[in-house]
Amino acid sequence: MSLDWLPRDNELKNHALHGPEHWGTEAPCTIYEKRPLTSPAGEVVDGLYVAWITLNNPAQYNSYTTEMVKGVIAGFTTASLDRSVVAVVFTGAGDRAFCTGGNTVEYSQYYSRRPQEYGDYMDLFNAMVDSILNCKKPVICRVNGMRVAGGQEIGMACDLAVASDLAVFGQAGPKHGSAPAGGSTDFLPWFLSMEDAMWNCISCEVWSAYKMKAKNLISKVVPVLKKDGEWVRNPLVITEDYVRDGEIVYGEYKTGAEAEAGKALMKACTTDLSRLDAEVEAIVWRFANLFPGSLQMSIDLIRAKKKFFWDQAKQSSRHWLAANMMGEAFLGFYAFSTRKLTGEDTIDFLRFRQLLAQGVLMDDETFAEVLPEPQQ
Repeated sequence: MSLDWLPRDNELKNHALHGPEHWGTEAPCTIYEKRPLTSPAGEVVDGLYVAWITLNNPAQYNSYTTEMVKGVIAGFTTASLDRSVVAVVFTGAGDRAFCTGGNTVEYSQYYSRRPQEYGDYMDLFNAMVDSILNCKKPVICRVNGMRVAGGQEIGMACDLAVASDLAVFGQAGPKHGSAPAGGSTDFLPWFLSMEDAMWNCISCEVWSAYKMKAKNLISKVVPVLKKDGEWVRNPLVITEDYVRDGEIVYGEYKTGAEAEAGKALMKACTTDLSRLDAEVEAIVWRFANLFPGSLQMSIDLIRAKKKFFWDQAKQSSRHWLAANMMGEAFLGFYAFSTRKLTGEDTIDFLRFRQLLAQGVLMDDETFAEVLPEPQQ
């Protein structure tokens, strides 16, 4: 018996909460694109797309402004609800950075000493991370350069990461007056050993893409330099020997004459991101040839482990980060954002500790004593 007699409304509904008002093309902005799904042979699949969300602020290493955060949220929620989108690629403009975190000029000049305002901003930041973790499409982080600080945090919220071998990874919070409480303290222990997670969070070192691949933070690393038509691995990083003189050196940065030779070789090379794009496209094609419901269920079950600790801490972290804008964050972000004027990017840490040991007030006089001064 047919069920044609049952009344039906077949007009497709639009479930999107956000629209193109949050996207742009002129930096600084977030770009949202739908690119046709293509086969490995280059054939376009009709009616299916890949959503590309691009942080477009290359002059400031794709650090995100408040408006750019809104654009990322709009991008992920739109892609999640778009029936024609197979997967999402999250990346940055250019070839130098995926993202270096929040825009320190905006942080220092607007949000510092405005804890309520920064609390509202952190609500947006948390919503950005949530939009990645809740996206009902697989998310690939295309790491085209530096992925540090908040950039590392939103990158780890993605499902998979493919990196240029020029990319660097790390945190900067304790060096610049904050803590990596926007996801890194929640996500890093899932990827790394507990001690590696601890050191990566607090040391403010940057680690190479090869080191991060060896430690299982990312899925794949590809060369992006070419010389005379041949691919050249990052010449600043040790990739030949795993152990040297009893020490693990694979993925560490070269020093001395080796580093200078590497820099000279880099100048003789050109940058080509085609292999990075090919790896991303191969992953997308694999996703496209799986049952979408079963794929997404599998992804969400893995994400649940990251989300558990993220959800536990994100609100308390929000409140601490807002309050911290009255003290250490004010100092740290101002020191970093005025480095071209002062020649220094950090405060005088030892003098700051001495003053705190004397019980001084956190006032302008204390701040002036530890902030670097403009060069004459």
